[in-house]
Amino acid sequence: MERAHSLLLNEEACSQLGEHQRAEFVFEWLRFLKKLLPAADRADVKKNQKCLVEQLTVILIGSPGPPTRWLLAHCLALLYRLGDSLTSSLTVDRCNDIIRSKDDSPSYLPTRLAAIACLGALYEQLGRLLVNTFKETLANLLKAMKSAESQGRYEIMLSVEKILRGLGVSAVPCHRDIYKATRACLTDRSMAVRCAAAKCLLELQREAVFLWTSELENVATLCFRAFEGSNYDVRVAISKLLGTLLATAVEPKQPTAHRQGSRRSSLEEVMDLMTGGFLRGGAGFLRASGDKLKGTSSVSKDIRIGITQSCVVFVSCLGGVWLEANFSALLVLLMELVSHTRATQTPADAVCCRRCISFILRATLGSLLGEKAQIAAAKEICLAIGKQKRAVDAAMCDGNVETRVTTTDVAASQHVLVCALLELGSLVQGLASTAASLLTDTSTALLDTVVSVLLHPSVSARLAAAWCLRCVAVALPSQGAVLLDRCAERLNALKSCPEAVAGYSSAIAALLGAVQHCPLGIPHTKGNVVMGLAEDLLRSATQNSRISMQRTQAGWLLLSSLNTLGPAVVEHHLPRMLVLWRCAFPPSIRDLDMELRRGDHFTWQVTLEGRAGALCAMKSLVIHCRDLLTDDVIGRLLTPLACAVALVPTLIKSYGNLIKNTSVVFRLRVYEILALLPSKTYEGEKSFGIVLKQLVTDLTGPENVVCSELTLLPPLCHSDDLALLGPALQDMDQHYIEEQLQGSSVGGGTLEYDPFTICVKCQDVPAPLPPPAALTTAAIQLFGVIFPHIIVPLRYTLTHTHSLCLSLLRLGSSRVGLGPEEVRKPALGLLVGALESSNPLLRCMAAEGLSRLVQVVNDPAFTVSMTLVSFDKLKTARDAVTRTGHALALGSLYRYVGGISSPQHLSACVGILFTLSQDSTSPEVQRWALHSLSMVMDLAGPLYHGHVEASFTLVLRLLLSIPPTHVEVHQSLGRCLNALLTTLGPDLQGEGQSVSALRTSCLVGCAVMQDSPDCLVEAQAISCLQQLHMFAPRHVNLASLVPSLCVNLCSSYLSLRRAVVACLRQLAQKEALEVSEHAVALVKELPRRDNTHLDVTIKEVGLEGALFSLLDRESDPRLCQDIQETLVHMMSSIATGKLAHWLKLCKDVLSASAGGCDTNQEEDGERDDDASVFHAKSESSGPFTNLRWSTRVFAVECVCRIISQCESHGHPAHFDMALAQEHRLHESTDFLVLHLADLIRMAFMAATDHSDKLRLSGLQTLLVIIRKFAAIPEPEFPGHVILEQYQANVGAALRPAFTADAPPDVTAKACQVCSAWIASGVVSDLRDLRRVHQLLASSLVKVQAGKEVPSQLYNEGTSTMETLAVLKAWAEVSHCWLIPVPARHSSTLALQAGSPLLEEDCGGTDLATLSRLWLAALQDYVLLTLPQDYSAQLPATGGTFYTAETAEQARPHYCSSWAPILHATALWLNSTGFIMVDDGPANLSRPVTPTSMGQSTSLASVKSPEDISSDRLHLILGISVEFLCSPHSHDQMENISSCLQALQALLEVSWPRSKVGNDQVLSVELLSVLHRLIVTREAPGVQLAVLELVRQVVCAAQEHVKERRHSAEVDDGAAEKETVPEFGEGRDTGGLVPGRSLVFGALQLCLCVLVRKLPQLSPKLAGSPRGGQGGSAWSLSDSDCRQVAAALAILSDLPAICSPDGSVSILPTVMYLLMGVLRELVQHGGGEALDLVVPAALQALRSVLSSPMSRSEKCRGAWAHLLRCALNTLLDFWDSGTPNPAVDEVSLLTALTIFLLTASPEVTTAQPLQTRCIDKFKASLESKDPVVSQSYQLLMSVFQSKTGVAVPFIQGLGSCVVGHLQGVERRRPQSSKELQAIQDGVRALEALVFAADETHRPQLVAILLPILISFLLDENALSSAPAPARTLHESALQDLMRIGPQHSSVFKALMASSPHMKARVEAAVKGNQESVNAKTTQLQVPSKTSPSIQLKTNFL
Repeated sequence: MERAHSLLLNEEACSQLGEHQRAEFVFEWLRFLKKLLPAADRADVKKNQKCLVEQLTVILIGSPGPPTRWLLAHCLALLYRLGDSLTSSLTVDRCNDIIRSKDDSPSYLPTRLAAIACLGALYEQLGRLLVNTFKETLANLLKAMKSAESQGRYEIMLSVEKILRGLGVSAVPCHRDIYKATRACLTDRSMAVRCAAAKCLLELQREAVFLWTSELENVATLCFRAFEGSNYDVRVAISKLLGTLLATAVEPKQPTAHRQGSRRSSLEEVMDLMTGGFLRGGAGFLRASGDKLKGTSSVSKDIRIGITQSCVVFVSCLGGVWLEANFSALLVLLMELVSHTRATQTPADAVCCRRCISFILRATLGSLLGEKAQIAAAKEICLAIGKQKRAVDAAMCDGNVETRVTTTDVAASQHVLVCALLELGSLVQGLASTAASLLTDTSTALLDTVVSVLLHPSVSARLAAAWCLRCVAVALPSQGAVLLDRCAERLNALKSCPEAVAGYSSAIAALLGAVQHCPLGIPHTKGNVVMGLAEDLLRSATQNSRISMQRTQAGWLLLSSLNTLGPAVVEHHLPRMLVLWRCAFPPSIRDLDMELRRGDHFTWQVTLEGRAGALCAMKSLVIHCRDLLTDDVIGRLLTPLACAVALVPTLIKSYGNLIKNTSVVFRLRVYEILALLPSKTYEGEKSFGIVLKQLVTDLTGPENVVCSELTLLPPLCHSDDLALLGPALQDMDQHYIEEQLQGSSVGGGTLEYDPFTICVKCQDVPAPLPPPAALTTAAIQLFGVIFPHIIVPLRYTLTHTHSLCLSLLRLGSSRVGLGPEEVRKPALGLLVGALESSNPLLRCMAAEGLSRLVQVVNDPAFTVSMTLVSFDKLKTARDAVTRTGHALALGSLYRYVGGISSPQHLSACVGILFTLSQDSTSPEVQRWALHSLSMVMDLAGPLYHGHVEASFTLVLRLLLSIPPTHVEVHQSLGRCLNALLTTLGPDLQGEGQSVSALRTSCLVGCAVMQDSPDCLVEAQAISCLQQLHMFAPRHVNLASLVPSLCVNLCSSYLSLRRAVVACLRQLAQKEALEVSEHAVALVKELPRRDNTHLDVTIKEVGLEGALFSLLDRESDPRLCQDIQETLVHMMSSIATGKLAHWLKLCKDVLSASAGGCDTNQEEDGERDDDASVFHAKSESSGPFTNLRWSTRVFAVECVCRIISQCESHGHPAHFDMALAQEHRLHESTDFLVLHLADLIRMAFMAATDHSDKLRLSGLQTLLVIIRKFAAIPEPEFPGHVILEQYQANVGAALRPAFTADAPPDVTAKACQVCSAWIASGVVSDLRDLRRVHQLLASSLVKVQAGKEVPSQLYNEGTSTMETLAVLKAWAEVSHCWLIPVPARHSSTLALQAGSPLLEEDCGGTDLATLSRLWLAALQDYVLLTLPQDYSAQLPATGGTFYTAETAEQARPHYCSSWAPILHATALWLNSTGFIMVDDGPANLSRPVTPTSMGQSTSLASVKSPEDISSDRLHLILGISVEFLCSPHSHDQMENISSCLQALQALLEVSWPRSKVGNDQVLSVELLSVLHRLIVTREAPGVQLAVLELVRQVVCAAQEHVKERRHSAEVDDGAAEKETVPEFGEGRDTGGLVPGRSLVFGALQLCLCVLVRKLPQLSPKLAGSPRGGQGGSAWSLSDSDCRQVAAALAILSDLPAICSPDGSVSILPTVMYLLMGVLRELVQHGGGEALDLVVPAALQALRSVLSSPMSRSEKCRGAWAHLLRCALNTLLDFWDSGTPNPAVDEVSLLTALTIFLLTASPEVTTAQPLQTRCIDKFKASLESKDPVVSQSYQLLMSVFQSKTGVAVPFIQGLGSCVVGHLQGVERRRPQSSKELQAIQDGVRALEALVFAADETHRPQLVAILLPILISFLLDENALSSAPAPARTLHESALQDLMRIGPQHSSVFKALMASSPHMKARVEAAVKGNQESVNAKTTQLQVPSKTSPSIQLKTNFL
């Protein structure tokens, strides 16, 4: 294909190819030429033009296929436009000659069609250059059209459209001729021709004024006729034409407004036209009148649906501003239409008509108007409802019989009211909480108006009003409880009025149904009210026969709706419900027989109505309360059910048609409930047989009303196969009305068919089918459920096509066999018969049934036999129906058996399907065969690779040859191409020639499909390119793909928009920047005409802004989700690089509300604090207008994502103002911190909006901003942070959330923000802090008031949520105030230094109250987390802050709040030192329970302070331990930290410490929990906190042991002291029991920490490769070192809590670990982090060696032996390697010294240990300076120690020290280190001297003094000596002057005996005196100037 990429066609290469490859080659060349010509040099084009024209002409007469001819036409026209256009007329003449040709052979047709296409393209591109030939060409085309077939007519219409577009005004003379020709095509039998004609007329109307003036009525009638028998594409095209024409008639375009004959039509005239068509269809006046006289007039649904779509286009063309201005007039006209009797002649017509009007209202109001305009529209609708209701009321009350309202008037009014109420409900639901102003507007009195309709005589109007109230409750949850009370009160008052009973009960049911959409719920007590009402209605139903039916139905409707509230509510009412069900049915079958003998048909009608309601309530219970369906409950339901089943056949026999309708509903309810219950529960019952018989009767009986196949069959077909039947409903924007066409004779669904559906969970109004249709559906569903349980012999007789398919599906999913051959045979016969049905739906269902049959039989032989059956049929059959059915069967047979695994079978299938797909005589066969082929490709998987090339060839050949009118074949080809791409998968990335050819084929196929006029084919092309991009991204050209996607973003086809956005989502994941750039580039190249709003948006704010606009307009959930994900991907890829752009975009979106938010909610006195700049105002100047609240919520979420992304992937300067400013100076980068003002502004705007969801998002954003930016300093004002300047904003944003009418979830979130703000430390202004604090304080007052609030609007669980949020916020704030102050005798706050909080603001009283509330909340939490077994022990009334009924709803709120409260409580207890303060009880929101921690003042529960403190301690300990044990706490690190900090705070106080110390079991359990935590949690903070807590527990045990020993000493006296040390673990045996021993647990934990950090400690791990965190000592991080140090400290404390024998047991382990750590430190030492561990190890060693146990008589010997071993190990370390002398040898010597100084002499004086110790010191004195210096220091401490230890070292090392110091005279110190070593040596020698006896000391002094004198320098040497030598000289002189006088006799004797020394000393003293005098003189000189300096500096 590369050879096709040239300016001229490579004819040589082309001629070598076969026919089909040549077509592909030519198409690829034309594709390349189309791109090349605009980019090529014009001179080159003109130079090659003649040759190019000849080559293109050759292609033209070579019978090109449809895609080729369109591309050829485009290239030819482009060539003339860019090159020389003079010869273009020759080509026009040539084309005209071809069209005139008399050759009618099929082979010549493609050439003629190509000539037609070329003419269209030439005129479109060259326009007026060809105006001279225009008339002749047009006449030629129109003449040819008279004899043309459908393809010709289609192509001519397209060509004429292009001619009109190119010529513009110049074509005016021929407009009438074109109009006449197009009229005929608009009602053509070919749907494609109709679409083309509509497009042609749409182009014509731009210049042809007569179309929307004089001919408007004719065109409209023509359009109505075109709608008749149309398909979806035709309806879309013609509705666009008609809607545009009508809009132009009402609002003419500016250039044509002044033309002759142009007259503006009024809205009324236009709507009259539409109404006429709606009522009379496309018939003329006479025919319509005749039909009316005969009474047979019925307009087809497709006309009405087409007109409806035209209305929507009409209003959309005029725009939102026009709609806002003219809505009241439009509403009146629409209401007139729906009230017309001709529109609602039959119930099905009425439903269709109402749907049409509802669709017009929804599609226009919902998408064109902003929130403010929607509110105005809602008011208009409300006024219209009120007017209509008043008219009906007046007429009903009129005393004059003649003027009283007739049934017809009531019927007319009901349709008006239904449409208006449903739209009002939709508007309110869409507006959500922004609709609050609607309810408060007294001029419309919305609620009163809607409630008044509940008394309307029509059931549909009442149900619509009830649904509207439900929408109000969903939008404004605060209204739910109010409306419930109102309706319940009215129902009680008007119990005797049938309309009131029915209306108000429906309203209550609807309101209860709304609760499922409202997380805040309704008060639990409302359930009691509804239950009471239902019981009352059911009991009083029999009192008055006139309203018995209404009361019965109302009672059961209320119970059905009550069940939707879920198990938490229903479980309290279930016993009473069971009683009601029992009363509704006879107690047994015998009583039923007696009952059947009495009563007339009316009685039975009422009874059946009641029992149907009872069964519906049962169904609701089973659906919504599965948890309550115990075996007992199901058993009690089965008795009434058995009676219900037995009643079904008997009544039909007895009364027949008299109760037919009621009987249908009753059977429907029976089937529905049976299908939901597990079939095994009633399988063995007698009723099972009755049900089966009745099911068969209902499914096969002649009297059965046939259920609409279009309603019933689609669910039984495979979703992929339904594509064969046309576009799916879910892929249409107009599915709400289009589904009316699928209702056939039954009509669409509506609420009055089943009032019980008003309480189901759904956003849109339910549309239940009519009872007969619903009965058939339910019967088939039930049959499918029970078929697997039927005994095999019965199955033979019970097969029905529809139900069989469902049964097979159930059998397949339950893995149950169908049975033997006898059962299989009739089933197979039925399915094969259906496979050859003329109904395509039945064929699809039969193919699915066969695939399920194959799955159920599960026998390969059977599968093969089925395949052979289809093979044989396909070989012999010639009719299209059989061939399509069996072709589909071939593809679907292997769908559920794991795919195709036989290559032979695959080849046979592919061969047959290839043949069928090339059957050009039957497009339908091609379509089905290709669809089946695509399934075979998917099922064969890699096995299909051998057929890939042939398949590509086939698909391309067909794509290039199938006529465009056969769009269904193109759709199947698209599915094949998609399946081929899936089959190849990653192989598409290959570089081989064959792979490259396949890739090119893919791209050519996609290009053909992209140029298709059908939206589904275009969507498949995009999907194929998306797949190709996924597998081989390098080969997809984004520069051409992205523009084609953006053009279709505003397509009128939902499926195409979905495909576009799905593709963009994938592209944005990796190439977001390129996608964005290509989209912007597209806008610059767009044609000047038809610029949509989207194009403008892309130009202003890029593709991202366009996606935001699209998101706001779209209502399809899947599409919205994809748009959001695309934006998120684009943001995550490029947001940090284009930060300002994205933030501005979000800000523009957020500012684009309909009206500004009024946030002036402050008191006048404080208004000056919050500048007006912070109030959210609408910014209409932005690129967006009137965006919905949901779009703005997403924009706020995007801001949070941007912050998060900057934190995780961005530059550190994003959160550092100084760094950001510095970077901005040098480079043009952008950082988040520079946009902080915008972030705060956006959070403020959102937090103060009218929408509650937006307020929540805004507060969340504010919380994120506070957490991320609180600590960032302000560079310009040191000591301040950047958030300080926004204190007023934060206060203003928070204030609205604390108003009385704020929803609880908003207040709860605001509390979280408050606590974060106060705790952040940002606030420096005391006034601002006090304002935020007052908000929290006011919420605390609200918490204390609690249940005293008069009216509860929400569920009690929300009160719990709000209360806990307040307490949690106070707890988090209190973490900043409270500091541990042990034993403090008050509960006032310990305020941190510098805290701006005043003590009177949050002082003792607040904290006393808070502490009690915190304790109560913790106690509630404990009760709620108890296992189910203890539920009986829970308080019957609930806890302090929750009620028993709402325990389940409250539990999650406690789970999210308890941790900070626990920590705060522990801190408070710490600050009070557990000393009780007699403050009296806090004002709690509920009466405290007897278990309330000693807070109750009742005498029965008075506890001592000790008991109260103990309860509190165990409460905190219990909560903490229980949570830390939980396996689900892995994602709650904050809670773990809170628990650990709370326990630490407790154990800092002596009283709880003594409690823990006394309780060995508790301590051990705590340690085991902490051990598990340290193993499972890697966070360093958690591990350090655990070790600190272990240390506290060990300390508590130490204190306990000390106290017991001390008390034993005092009690027992000195006589029995030998028994005293037995206290401690191990007792007299030394045994430690695992699981019961605290010491053992602590040892385990320390061992765990040490071995994880230093695996070499374990002999098993020492040789293993180092992995994980563990490694050598030098690889430890700072936190690792801290953990090792903490573990060593704990180890060293353990011997102290053991008995002597116990200490001996653990000492080897302790010493092994200590020595092991020391060894690791010595061998791998170095680094700052280890500076922490080495001292810790040495300190731990000192602690162990100095343990009192080492001196205990009982174990002294054992300790000495073990310590000698340890000392020996330590000495061996010198020989274990080559330690680093800079650190390690010093550490070893230090450890050795600690042994010498601390251990008992019997350890260190033992030989040969002592000698080895002396040798180590001796060797160290010979080493380098640092070690020498440290050695001297250590030796000094050894020399000063006990005589028994010191003497051998003095004897062994004294001479070495002296010798080293005597050598200094020969080599003076050159560095400070050498100097330090010498000085330390002198100190050591001095210590040695003073350690000697008095008798020997003079001799040693006589050695010391000469050494000191030798350090002295003479005068000459001193001046030139280095600094260390001079320092040594001065130091030695000072030592001599200090020591000399102490030993004067020795000093004098030495001076006398050595004159040389004497002279040296005297010279040194003299020199020292002179230097002192000189310094004194220097100091005195500046003193003269001292006063002047003082004068200059003293400014006082």
